[in-house]
Amino acid sequence: MTDSPSETPQAAEAEAPSEPTGGDVTELAAAVAAAVGGTVAQTEFGTAKVAVDRDNWAAAIASARDEAGLDFFNWLSAVDWTKDTTLGEGVAEPDTVEERFEVLCMLSTLTDGRKVTFSVDLPKDDASLGSLSSIFGGAEWHERETAEMFGIDFVGHPNLAKLYLPSEFEGHPLLKSFPLLSREVKPWPGKVDVENMPSTENPEAPSAEAAESDEGETG
Repeated sequence: MTDSPSETPQAAEAEAPSEPTGGDVTELAAAVAAAVGGTVAQTEFGTAKVAVDRDNWAAAIASARDEAGLDFFNWLSAVDWTKDTTLGEGVAEPDTVEERFEVLCMLSTLTDGRKVTFSVDLPKDDASLGSLSSIFGGAEWHERETAEMFGIDFVGHPNLAKLYLPSEFEGHPLLKSFPLLSREVKPWPGKVDVENMPSTENPEAPSAEAAESDEGETG
């Protein structure tokens, strides 16, 4: 019994959604921006990114679903744009950084490979945003995580309880101003002690067989 044409690997490969090309991404970003009342923020590296205003956030996401066909919720998270960091080497050019939170949400289709990242900026002293939980149920957990890690309030969310940390935990660990105890003990990114491997550039390094032999003699 042979497979039907739709079940063959060649047919499945032909039916698989293809990644948009550079021109397609530019056109996609422009079309979606017009549909949701936003502006094109990025089309490089195969990424269609559309910026929207905070007051239009939930409405824009709903329009993207209903009018632009982006009906699959991928993820939501945030970036802490700041000039100062508690640990690490710090920001290379702090004067060029506009301090803010940037909330990002990616929507896509399940049929033709289209995907768009939506972006909204929030001031540090008023970090609140309308919840998407009534539009995409999958946004509930992503917003809970973002609230927990960044301190952003999602207005209208049914339950912004912590996901990972104890209820009595204070602070938001993904803020760049948050002092991580583990990084105070071992500075970021944390050097890992790795023994040299035998190679032509390092012929004196012990081989794996020699190491096992030494262990057997001392065991």
